[in-house]
Parts: sequence; C-alpha cells; structure tokens
Amino acid sequence: MSLTGFILRRMMALVLLLLAVSVLVFLGCEVLPGDVAQVALGQFATPENVAALRTQMGLDEPAALRYLAWLAGVLQGDWGTSIVSRLPVATMMSERLANTAMLAGVTTLIAVPLALALGIRMAISAGGPVDRVLTVVVLALSATPEFLVATLAVLFFALHLQWLPTISYLSPGSGWESTARALALPAGTLVLVVSAQIARMTRSIITNILSYPYIEMAMLKGVPVHLIVARHALLNAIGPIVNVVALNVAYLVSGIVVVETVFAYPGLARLMIDAVQSRDFPVVQACALIFCASYVVLTLLADIIARLCDPRAVATEG
Repeated sequence: MSLTGFILRRMMALVLLLLAVSVLVFLGCEVLPGDVAQVALGQFATPENVAALRTQMGLDEPAALRYLAWLAGVLQGDWGTSIVSRLPVATMMSERLANTAMLAGVTTLIAVPLALALGIRMAISAGGPVDRVLTVVVLALSATPEFLVATLAVLFFALHLQWLPTISYLSPGSGWESTARALALPAGTLVLVVSAQIARMTRSIITNILSYPYIEMAMLKGVPVHLIVARHALLNAIGPIVNVVALNVAYLVSGIVVVETVFAYPGLARLMIDAVQSRDFPVVQACALIFCASYVVLTLLADIIARLCDPRAVATEG
C-alpha cells in the first residue's frame, strides 16, 4: 500500500474513532447521577422551575436528538454554555487549554531527550553496573503512580525545604520566574514518570538491534559501540522509538489529570474535574472529547512517522 493510501485509511479510521468517542463521551455524561436543571437552579428550586428549565435546555428531548445537536455545535466550534457559570464553554477552555499545553510541552521537551539519553546509555552498557543501577531506578519510577510522586514532591520540596509552592497557581500575565516556579513540581513529576517509561523501552529497542548479525560483526571488527549506535542502530530504531515517544506523550493525558488535581494547576484537566463535581455536563463533554482526540491524533502521527521511518515500507513503495 502506498504512503498516501496508508494516510488516507488512517485518517478515515481517525474520523470514525473520534465519532465513536463522541458517542461514548455523551453517553457517559448521560449516565452520571444528578439532574442538570436541578443543579443549575439549586436544591431549593421548585419542581415547576426545574421542569421549565429542562424544557428550555432541551433536556426533555430524546437523547439521540440532543447528541446530534451537540455534535453539530462542536463541528461548528460551538461547545455550548456552562450550566454553572453561564459562560461559553469555549471561553472557559481557552486559557485552561493553553496552560495544559504549556505543561505538556515543557514535560515533553525535558523528558524525551533525557529518556533517550538514558535509554541509549543503558543499552550501550547492557549488563554492566551502570545499566543495572539505572534499570532499577527506571523500573521503580515506572511502577510508581503519579499521585505518589506528586505527594512526595510536595512533602519534600514544598513543605520540608520550602523551595517551591504547594499550589501551582498561574495568573494571567505571570512573569517567567513565577511561571517556572508554578511549573516546577507538576512538570517534574510528569518528567520522572514519562522519561522512565520511554528510557526503559528505548533500552529494549536499542539492545535488540545491537544483537543483529551485522551489528555484532561490526563489534568484532573493533568499531566502538557508540559509533555503531549513532550510525546504524539509531537509524533502525527511529520508527519504534517514535512510536514509544508518541504513546507516552499521549499518556500525559491521563497523567496530567492526576497531577493538575494534586497541585491545583489551572489547566484543562482541573477544569474537567471541577465540572464533574458540579455536574457541569457541557464542560465535561468538551474537556473529555479534547483529551480523547489528543490521544487519538498523537497515535495517528506515531503510526505515520513510523511508516515513514520503516525502510521496508519505503522499499516497497519505491
């Protein structure tokens, strides 16, 4: 199959998957306990007022019609109106989305080079004392949940040493110093967890490639290991490593939800958690759909880049 055909098929699958995700997100909000109209009016509202608001909001219509109306609005860029704040959901998400993107971007810029360097170093010294120590550290961090790392970071750096704030508050127009202090603990937590997983998989990929016959022959001829890795192993490992990096960057979707909650970081995940607690379903639907779409798009990009970096696919297309 040509690269163009491969991309088109993946794009079609992406559209269908996002459509299925939108259905699941809508149904998930439908089964959440609580009456949206009752939440909006408060617990002392009369049944007549609640019924009138339900009619005004279209909640008395069939779920299928409400889903189609919601989906049509999303396709036009209209995410609806918040039940609690009465503000457009798009307005509420704009600043929060920028904060989450900044946190994910900083984490990626630090974690990916660090993880690749660690993974390659572990592969070069496979079986040696450096590899054993790093492997133990990486496995321990991979098995540690984000909330535990975040809690320990708060106890040590914020409460014991008092170097950093316990709450990562970002105000509009914050300077670079206050922004860096606010990002330090949440970004550091995500860097530790994500880089550990990427480093572990990178070591496995490079170690497997170093066992190829032509690599072993180069080693027997006395070519230094670091030159073999730089000139040969990395070229064959680009595709699998890109897949690993993309999947772990997509994993930030779930990690950010936990970290933003622990540090009260004003991001999109925190907005979604607050909306769930207040039964603000339009906000929940919008945030959940954005998180799911981010994961699906990153996975698609990983597949395309891996295809581009696969010499067998390139040879077939040629």
